[in-house]
Amino acid sequence: MRYRFLFLPLSILIFSSCKQSGPPAGAGGPAPAAVDVMIAGMDTVPQDIEVNGTILAQESVELRPETSGRIIALEMEDGAVVSKGALLARVNDAELRAQLRQQEVQLELAQKNLARLNQLLSINGVNQADIDAATSQVASLDAAVKVTQAQLDKTEIRAPFAGRLGLRQVSPGAYVTPATLLTTLQATDRIKVDFAVPETYGRNLKKGMSVFLEDMNGNSSIASVSAIEPLVNANTRNIKVRAVLQGNDLVPGSFVKVRLRQSADGILVPTASIIPDALSSKVVLVREGKGKFVNVKTGVRTADFVEITEGLTPGDSVVVTGVLFVRPNAPVKVRGVRTRSSFTAS
Repeated sequence: MRYRFLFLPLSILIFSSCKQSGPPAGAGGPAPAAVDVMIAGMDTVPQDIEVNGTILAQESVELRPETSGRIIALEMEDGAVVSKGALLARVNDAELRAQLRQQEVQLELAQKNLARLNQLLSINGVNQADIDAATSQVASLDAAVKVTQAQLDKTEIRAPFAGRLGLRQVSPGAYVTPATLLTTLQATDRIKVDFAVPETYGRNLKKGMSVFLEDMNGNSSIASVSAIEPLVNANTRNIKVRAVLQGNDLVPGSFVKVRLRQSADGILVPTASIIPDALSSKVVLVREGKGKFVNVKTGVRTADFVEITEGLTPGDSVVVTGVLFVRPNAPVKVRGVRTRSSFTAS
């Protein structure tokens, strides 16, 4: 019994100590998170992109004969510069020339016969049916001459435009067909470059805008957009673009980097203020002294900023520091207002 009475006062003492060790009377909840904000506003959003391009000649063609036969003349040298209409090769045309001469003689005789009949018609020495038959014969022979002349023209391979020849693929005396490649012809006084850009940048593409090229040797040049494909590729979601440049040493078929420098108006926020999520991105706004989490859609990214295309309006207070310490709808303390220049990388 003596030990029981000793235990009771000890229990009371421990309970009293625990009660006194709690938080002091009048203490509040956790302190508000201290943050810095930036006021959202419209800025110039850089939209520079870099894509791959392919150099093309302004005009390019593979020269092939239109008819089969043996080559009897070959007036082309590897890499030679030729003018438009220059004769490059001729296929054996002896038979066609003989046929043409025969038809020309027949046509000449038919024309003389028609002239005599017309003289006889003036004195009623011939009827109209004979005149009509002679006229028809002249027209038929004239058409035959033109057909043969067209066939003769096909035996000649001429330069369709001024340019530089490629490597010759045949020799004199070779038998060729329309499938035989003789050489190539490139017009390199003007150079084209074809490239493709994502459709998201398509709205800023304009005919006449400048693009910047860089070849594999680091040489730079400027081209002007000449045409934009009106159709977006359904497989790649890219838009094909063509630009031209004057008097350049770039070789058709070579690779270049194409840079497009564009800009548009939009809202930019620091990269660190974006909270990535599985389904969307969020930013924290300060409204009525509390942190509000807002879903946003992002656009172009730079080294320091992200474009916000949806979710923000100019004038919103965006939390840019202390984002991880803010809880939804919890009080926040704004330490200061930051400017865009304070986040630009040096």
